[in-house]
Amino acid sequence: MNIEQIYTGCLAQGAYYIESEGEVAIIDPLREVTPYLDRAERDKAAIKYIFETHFHADFVSGHVTLSRKTGAPIIYGPNANPSFDAIIAKDGQEFKLGKLTFVVLHTPGHTMESTTYLLRDENGKDHAIFSGDTLFLGDVGRPDLAQKAADMTQEELAGILFDSLRSKIMPLADDVVVYPAHGAGSACGKNMMKETVDTLGNQKQMNYALRADMTRQEFVQEVTEGLLPPPQYFPLNVKMNKEGYDDIHEVLERGSVALDPEAFEIAANETGAVVLDVRHQNDFAEAHVPRSIFIGLNGSFAPWVGALIADVNQPLLLIAPEGKEEEAITRLSRVGFDGTLGYLKGGVTSWKAAGKEVDVVASISAEDLKDRLEHKVSVFDVRKESEYNAEHLADAQLTPLDFLNDHLAEFPENKPFYLHCAGGYRSMIAASILKSRGVHNLVDVAGGFAAMKKAGIPTTDYVCPSTLKS
Repeated sequence: MNIEQIYTGCLAQGAYYIESEGEVAIIDPLREVTPYLDRAERDKAAIKYIFETHFHADFVSGHVTLSRKTGAPIIYGPNANPSFDAIIAKDGQEFKLGKLTFVVLHTPGHTMESTTYLLRDENGKDHAIFSGDTLFLGDVGRPDLAQKAADMTQEELAGILFDSLRSKIMPLADDVVVYPAHGAGSACGKNMMKETVDTLGNQKQMNYALRADMTRQEFVQEVTEGLLPPPQYFPLNVKMNKEGYDDIHEVLERGSVALDPEAFEIAANETGAVVLDVRHQNDFAEAHVPRSIFIGLNGSFAPWVGALIADVNQPLLLIAPEGKEEEAITRLSRVGFDGTLGYLKGGVTSWKAAGKEVDVVASISAEDLKDRLEHKVSVFDVRKESEYNAEHLADAQLTPLDFLNDHLAEFPENKPFYLHCAGGYRSMIAASILKSRGVHNLVDVAGGFAAMKKAGIPTTDYVCPSTLKS
């Protein structure tokens, strides 16, 4: 038996490759399926099953393409209704893989088709569960994403999730291994651990949602409190996962068009494309195409694109480091952004050489900011509310990047103001968004909150609720 977790940090997503006796099952594959095909070929094995734990909202799965290339059936649990051919398994149904057995455990609550796959070894002993978004490490799946599709409230879905966990998962032995679909950083939960594999026994001890003495009412309250609005692209990804999508090779071919500066500018003007700059934030600050949006490949690239651009049908034009164009297009496609029209050949260097205008982002060191704070300057913190609540500059105002558009009226019009995040990535995204909207009197704090603490700028953890706007 061979179980391999294929973890993608940018999406905090875990896909799984399970092999026995030359037969392979793939669980929740990413959209680019070549790694799974190559791995099976190296093992001289054949992909027999493609298991989907549910209709994913935060990424486009590779199930459709992988099935087309291998002939392996796509398997969902009860209540799934895809537009393509698939096996809709019954609760308790078994699937043989070499000497192993997968057992379908229908565990609705996160979504109504959510299913956990229990893996039994060659002796029939329960070995592991692939829990999708039903059970995370340290948390459970949020119950608010499927309200509209299920015609239920989040409280009703949370109650169903409580029943699923108590009847299907918690009775399993403590030594069963838990393989979830996501880890810390995913928007599909709120308290996930940084670890990506654990035992069920440990989760029963430390996961708040699995407390043995927890009542159904307590579970519903704790699971539903503190949920932020989901990213706007989530329903669009669900739609793609249910209805199908273009092969990623077609997306790459369409997007890998090198455009000289003149053609790039014409394309931007004629198509209404968003110019997306995926270089390092320092390079963007130094020089960038006016009104372009920065979201760098070196951070949580795809989730931020999904959260901030939102519409997966939005045409995009890329400015990328040389040799990184295909990576950018691939990572965009993981969250359903298939509309890349091309990239700027030669990057910003060729843009400047063609005599085109460039813009910059003013920046300041944390040490210089410390001196200016004596004059009551305006500082805006674009981190998450939880980060701000834990510790922040005493006079900084919270304007989370996720909801920046809700705070546009709060930024000063006629005097400089200062933006910061934890380390500089998110504040540069915020700066690019504001500049694209004509707000240019901003200054980015290089190194973010970490640099400010190092510089000895006073901080506080006190939060006055009346001042929080989220």
